[in-house]
Formats: sequence, structure tokens, C-alpha cells
Amino acid sequence: MPSRHVPIHALLAAFAAAFLFGSNGSVVKVVTDSGITPEQLTFFRCLATTVCAGVALLFVDPGKGFRLSLRETGQTIALGLIGIACVQWFYASAITLIPVGIVLLIEYTAVLMVAVVARFVFKEAVKPRLWGAIALVLVGLTIVAAQGSDGAALNPIGALLAFAGAVCYAAYFLLAERQVSTRNPMSVTFWSMLWASLIWGVFSSWWAIEPSTLTASVSTGGITVPVWVPLLWAGTMGSFLPFLLSYTALRYMSATSAGIIASSEIIWAFGVAWAWLGQALSIVQLMGVAVVATGIVLAQTARSSRASDVTSTSPATVPIPVIRPPEQTSVTPRGNTGEHTPRA
Repeated sequence: MPSRHVPIHALLAAFAAAFLFGSNGSVVKVVTDSGITPEQLTFFRCLATTVCAGVALLFVDPGKGFRLSLRETGQTIALGLIGIACVQWFYASAITLIPVGIVLLIEYTAVLMVAVVARFVFKEAVKPRLWGAIALVLVGLTIVAAQGSDGAALNPIGALLAFAGAVCYAAYFLLAERQVSTRNPMSVTFWSMLWASLIWGVFSSWWAIEPSTLTASVSTGGITVPVWVPLLWAGTMGSFLPFLLSYTALRYMSATSAGIIASSEIIWAFGVAWAWLGQALSIVQLMGVAVVATGIVLAQTARSSRASDVTSTSPATVPIPVIRPPEQTSVTPRGNTGEHTPRA
């Protein structure tokens, strides 16, 4: 994409997407605490995004978008199962054990994994700053994990779930980056989310949810609402809309710039979790968060511009991110190929 002035509405869209993704972690936490399992939540989020993406695809690319070759079918299934179904489940499971912001912080280490794979597997050129970024992230995560906000060590199972989510999230970036080079990103989003919905539709036991669970009251920032309200929010305002906003932003800025803005999602996640859920961090942990965030931004700019920049094409709504959290469920290229920005 040629260098040009980034309009204010694109910047606002990018920051709004980061805010929605970051704050959605607290929404997910409220839903899982109400009795909805991580598997059931993942199913409903994937299903909601599938429906939204399918409706949008009817207007954007109704012909080719709904057709898949045998090879494309396998590729979208892999993306849906590993990059969508597993990422969202690991995220939803981890936040039941450790603070929302720390889960997102750990899952963002996928940025480093992608850069390392690009260097050693795909032989892409990377800038020397990558190694400094890795050192910063490892040091920062050690600081964060060494002591919980209550003085106890971070729950090891929760941390392992978050790291497993990071590995799947890295696979998601790599799989999506190549698929959108030949298909409309809206189509990739629809099919990958559809496969994820089908797998969790079988294994989530969504049919076991009692109607009384969905109508039970939960507190959302001092306002009492039935459980189905935050559940609906998680699937629409917490998934589909932020993907749309981030893709809109990518029409006007480079993938690297969008990725750096997306990193502010970590700050939003910690801020909302503190204000809403009371998940405060110690001063030492906050220092660790700052170190990790610095490393993530450096890693996001470590891939060479030739490897990370993409050819701009007309947008197709729901994106394939320039690094978006696992709760993130879709993909946002700058056009039809590209580096990604998340979900919770």
C-alpha cells in the first residue's frame, strides 16, 4: 500500500476494534461465571459470527464466496478447527483460572511465534529487533507470572491453557495469511467459522443449557441483565463488529501500523477487567505488562516490509486480523493477503 495520510475515521476504527476486543474478555468472564461452559460459549460465538459473515457475504461475494475446491475445503477446516475452535476454547477456559488481561498478554506471544516461524520455516527476512523482542517478552512474562495480584503464584493450569491458545493463535495467523491470498477474506471467515461452529455444535452440549440459565440475572457494571444479553454481545459486539472495524481501518493503513494499534487491546483488557471485575494487578506485575507490551510491538514490526505488506483490494467486511486476541474469531488482511492484527 502506498504511503499516505491516515484519515481520522480509520484511526478511530482501529482503536474502537481494539477496545471492543479487549473489553470482550470481561464479558466472556461474566458469561462463563454464570454457568455457561467455555465450550458452549465458544459454540455460540462462532455461530453468531458465522451467521453475520454469511449474511454479509450474500451482498459482497455471493457467487464464488460460497464455493470451495477440495483443497480449499481442507485449508478452511484446518483454520476453523485449530485457529478458531481451539483458540477460543483455550481463551475461554484460561480466563476462568487467571485474570483476563494476563491471558490476553500470554496469547499475544503468538506474534513472536509467527515471526520466528517466518524466519526459520519460510525463510523470510526479519529484523534484528526480533531477538530483543523475544527477550523482553520472556522477561516480562516471568515478572507477571511470578506473583499474582494476591501474592500467590499464577495458576499453572491457566497459564498452560493460555500458552496453548497462543500456539494455536500463531497457527491461525499463518494459515489465514496464506488462504486470503486466493479467496475473499469474508469467505474465509465464513467457512472457517462454520467448521468451528460444527465441531463445537457436536462437543459443546449446548442443548444441555437450561432456559433458566439464559434468563438468570448477572451484574454488568452495576446493571443487572439476563445472561443471554452478554452472551449475545460476545458474539456480535465482541466478535463480528470489531473484526469489521479493524478491516475498515486496514483499508487506509499498513498492516504493521494497524497491528501496533491493536496491541492496545491488552491495555483495554486490563483496564476493563480492573474496573468491572476488580482484577487488579500489583505494581510489579504492571511493570511486567509494560515490558511484554514493548516486546510485542517490536515483534510486530520485525518482519520485513516485503513479507508483511500486502496488495490492497476491495474490502469484504469481517477480517482476518493484524494480530487480534483469541477471542478474536476471524481474519483481517489489509486486502486479500497479509499480516494480521487479535479473540476472547
